[in-house]
Amino acid sequence: MFQSYDEAVSWIHSLLNHGIKPGLERMEWMLEQLHHPERRLKTVHVGGTNGKGSTVTYLRTVLEEAGYEVGTFTSPYIESFSERIAVNGQPIKEEDLVMLCNRVQPLVEMAAASPLGSPTEFEVITVIGLLYFGTKAYPDLVLMEVGLGGRLDSTNIIHPLISVITNIGYDHTHILGSDLKQIAYEKAGIIKSGVPLVTTAEKEEVLTLFHETTKAKKTKIYRLNEEFSIGDKRSDDEGEHFSFQSPYRKLADLHIQMKGEHQVKNAAAALMGLEYLRVFYGLHIEHDMVQRGLKRAAWPGRFEKIRSNPTIIVDGAHNPEGVESLARTLEQHYPDKDIHVIFSALGDKDIESMLKPLYPLIRRMTFTTFDFPRAISAESLFQRASFSAKTYEENWKKAIQTTTEQVSENELILITGSLYFVSEVRRFLKN
Repeated sequence: MFQSYDEAVSWIHSLLNHGIKPGLERMEWMLEQLHHPERRLKTVHVGGTNGKGSTVTYLRTVLEEAGYEVGTFTSPYIESFSERIAVNGQPIKEEDLVMLCNRVQPLVEMAAASPLGSPTEFEVITVIGLLYFGTKAYPDLVLMEVGLGGRLDSTNIIHPLISVITNIGYDHTHILGSDLKQIAYEKAGIIKSGVPLVTTAEKEEVLTLFHETTKAKKTKIYRLNEEFSIGDKRSDDEGEHFSFQSPYRKLADLHIQMKGEHQVKNAAAALMGLEYLRVFYGLHIEHDMVQRGLKRAAWPGRFEKIRSNPTIIVDGAHNPEGVESLARTLEQHYPDKDIHVIFSALGDKDIESMLKPLYPLIRRMTFTTFDFPRAISAESLFQRASFSAKTYEENWKKAIQTTTEQVSENELILITGSLYFVSEVRRFLKN
């Protein structure tokens, strides 16, 4: 029996040793023992390579403005482990997490002793989340973010009202495959019979696969620039301004504080999902609720300004598409700044192809590392990158301190790479 929150979280983290085991057999068995809490929930499933967390945030804040109780299941966490399972942005209470861990732990041990094998950390967190929403919190709607891929991801146990897939790019290629069509096939695994798909994917081969999958599943697809679109776009210091057009209505004078064209697309994906829920499930969502919800949506660690004089921005761009979006946002909002990058990543990344979009924009780059099982050394990162004005420092706190002392007020420090790294840095700088 776990007595404390720290004990419970330590137990969950200890399951990391079991690695990643794609497949739903352990999930199905555990949820059957728990009398299927997921079947009591109305859910929205959000997958894709980048933008899942932001899309979930836009969905949540608009639904909250419309008066709904909204559960969210997201990963990884930025400030505390509990935020991965939340209702209306409030993380699960520590005592509830302890209680649910005590319910789930015997099942984990039973599975480990059987041919199923031990459930993974992510599988256990998913079960705890579904159990919390289905037996304790009872929100009106639950927004479930896919962990990795889709087809064999533990969240794919749900049957949602609608599925959303953001962009598709190269990430986790050692698991999902190095071919874009293969990655898209894994992501498309969340598409269910009769459940419509909203997508902001733009590559033709990906859209073709999604179209064929929805046709086979006898359901509808809503594509950016086809069934829904964005217009009247402009950027300023306060963020992005735009309008949105769906088959059901136009929404004008929209504003988001999260910067970048990719964030406008994420917001559009959320809005198309909300419009479907409004029209076909009777959700009451007025234009002013949409405006208020979008305007207050914020997602930590995504092009987030932490300090001024000098400007320090943190961004969890951890794959090539994420870095491309980051580069475009820098060009758009900070065209005249000298930029110094502090970067750290996990060992499974193609560092050179990942960082290339930043090279023309930045002045200097410092590589560093952090305390995480798969983090790569600063020296190894340094050697993998072809950028000439580079240095490395194994102690990330020292790297930040040295850089901050060296730059002038007109320069910008961008701290980016692994979301786990950004989470640690953000906590350090905020405190």
